[in-house]
Amino acid sequence: MNDQLLAAVSQYGAPALFGIVTIAAIGVPLPITLLLIVAGSMVSQGVMNLWWALGVTGAGSVLGDQAGYAIGRWGGPAVITKLSGLFGKRTSLEAMEAKAKAWGGPGIFITRWLLSPLGPWINLASGTAGYPWHRFLFWDILGEFTGAVVYISLGRFFSDRVMALYGVLGDLTWAIAALLVAILLGYQLLAHLRRAHVQ
Repeated sequence: MNDQLLAAVSQYGAPALFGIVTIAAIGVPLPITLLLIVAGSMVSQGVMNLWWALGVTGAGSVLGDQAGYAIGRWGGPAVITKLSGLFGKRTSLEAMEAKAKAWGGPGIFITRWLLSPLGPWINLASGTAGYPWHRFLFWDILGEFTGAVVYISLGRFFSDRVMALYGVLGDLTWAIAALLVAILLGYQLLAHLRRAHVQ
């Protein structure tokens, strides 16, 4: 599938990039980080315009995120359960709602580009949890355009080492995710110990 997506972007340029990032933001698991790095490499070779690449990536991602938020807000738990089965990943709605509430705006921001596999689920959970739409939109736009700038710029500057860069970024993302989980678990453990000590 990676080869087909890359071929579509190579052949059709910015419109294909827009369509792919929009679909991925809704929740279809696609290798967007790799795609953006390759788009950056295409920019460095003069095949794609930098501003078009940044614009369509940010706009498409925000559009997909807003669709996910709307599904969560107005579709409710039944629709989310069906979508989870459709995309082959079942997840606890309550757990994701708790994460969306606990992380707030910074959590939305970080799941746009650094912990992007969580992004579609945070979109849905933010909707079902009733997170204010104007705040969601602000953090969403900020995060998606940050991600577009980061990954397209990396692809532009390291255009001759795209796959190596993608491998390093993948490892780094999982390391950061593990660190964040460890910090959250440590914080919860300390809070539990404090409550037990007070009682």
